Amino acid sequence: MKNLAENNLIRFTNITRKKESIFANFRVKQLCNGVIFSASIAVDITSLDLHAGDSLEKIVEECARHGVKEFKKADFQFEGISAVGSECLGVAQLG
Repeated sequence: MKNLAENNLIRFTNITRKKESIFANFRVKQLCNGVIFSASIAVDITSLDLHAGDSLEKIVEECARHGVKEFKKADFQFEGISAVGSECLGVAQLG
């Protein structure tokens, strides 16, 4: 984050078409208690009963609202240090 003005902002980046869906894409950044969160959120506009004929403002606002709501409901799990693999955690060999 270059400055605190970017903190807690959901920034619209673009709209993309993938296979049979159209997605509104967002970037999210937050700095809180020494932890920096950075995430990408892509929302399928058809999941909200929106379509390409709607105004861009309506699509962006509805998708941002839905994306943030679902992101807040997410239950993230730490996969544990054992998933990294023991070969990465050994003592460096010199010589």
